[in-house]
Amino acid sequence: MIRSMTAFARRDAQGDWGTLTCEIRTVNHRYLEPSFRLPDALRDLENRFRETFRNQVKRGKAEISLRLQSSDSGQRLDIDESMAHAINEAANHINRMLDNPAHLSALDILRWPGVLASREQDYSAVKQIAEELFRETVEELVSVREREGERLLPLFEERLQGMGKLVADVRQLMPTLLQSQEEHLRQRFEQAKVELDPERLSQEMVMLAQKSDVAEELDRLDAHIQEVGDVLGSGEAIGRKLDFLMQELNREANTLSSKSIDARTTRAAVDLKVLIEQMREQVQNIE
Repeated sequence: MIRSMTAFARRDAQGDWGTLTCEIRTVNHRYLEPSFRLPDALRDLENRFRETFRNQVKRGKAEISLRLQSSDSGQRLDIDESMAHAINEAANHINRMLDNPAHLSALDILRWPGVLASREQDYSAVKQIAEELFRETVEELVSVREREGERLLPLFEERLQGMGKLVADVRQLMPTLLQSQEEHLRQRFEQAKVELDPERLSQEMVMLAQKSDVAEELDRLDAHIQEVGDVLGSGEAIGRKLDFLMQELNREANTLSSKSIDARTTRAAVDLKVLIEQMREQVQNIE
């Protein structure tokens, strides 16, 4: 199964507590690199999220955000009334001792440490929903990556078929090319008015055959093309394998070009490298 590394997924969840929104955006990257932006109330879920994400996604740079919009219109506050009374009484006592007393306002008392405190909200139910929402968002992301990968499969198959045909054409052409080179050598000997020595001609042909022998390169190209097809049909992360195979295919195509003894094999090698480069560009975005 081919998976693209470029994808986006978003899911929402709502309840009496408010609204949760989870977004995941991924792009191509050599390794898996997730980054999280979570509300402070849900920060302790990050390690679980990382484990869940790593079990589903193998490569790519991911930006993961979870936003919590609370349904409470305001912050819940608790007032320590006994402390407020004590502060007020102490202030009045001091004021009776002063010639020019300054009375405390309500805000002055509320600013006193310990008088006003925020009531801690229970987020346990929200955390459970957040974990389920995150799993659903990751599953959606994986589905999107798979759909994007499926769109690339026909491109790879078309390129592989084209490469296989080029290799078969060169293989079929090689006997004709060697025979043509033998005729060319005979003509060169005749034009130079050199007595045609069968042994010398045989030696030249052996040297030419060794220099231009591309059977091994053609065999390896066939093997690599077959391997790419097999890898595309596997159900694991295949991006790195395909990247390695693209390098091997390109190496064999370069060798085929360097051993070329005819414009037709040179053109075939160039066409091979074009197809390989087209595949390599797409491989960079495969998980």
